[in-house]
Amino acid sequence: MLPFNLGIPEVLVILGVALVIFGPKRLPELGRNLGKGLKNFKESLSSAASEVKAGLTEEEDNGHKELK
Repeated sequence: MLPFNLGIPEVLVILGVALVIFGPKRLPELGRNLGKGLKNFKESLSSAASEVKAGLTEEEDNGHKELK
């Protein structure tokens, strides 16, 4: 099963409509740009998650130092 409860026929219709709208020359470029955008989004999420984790670890360490 594909995301958003889409089946194979629905995906084929969407790809067909995109092909008609954008044309065969522009479709690979759009796919590349979409992939790059998703990659950048994932990297920024990972970076933000690691910063939050580092901040929480730092706060824990500071809390233990204050208790001693």
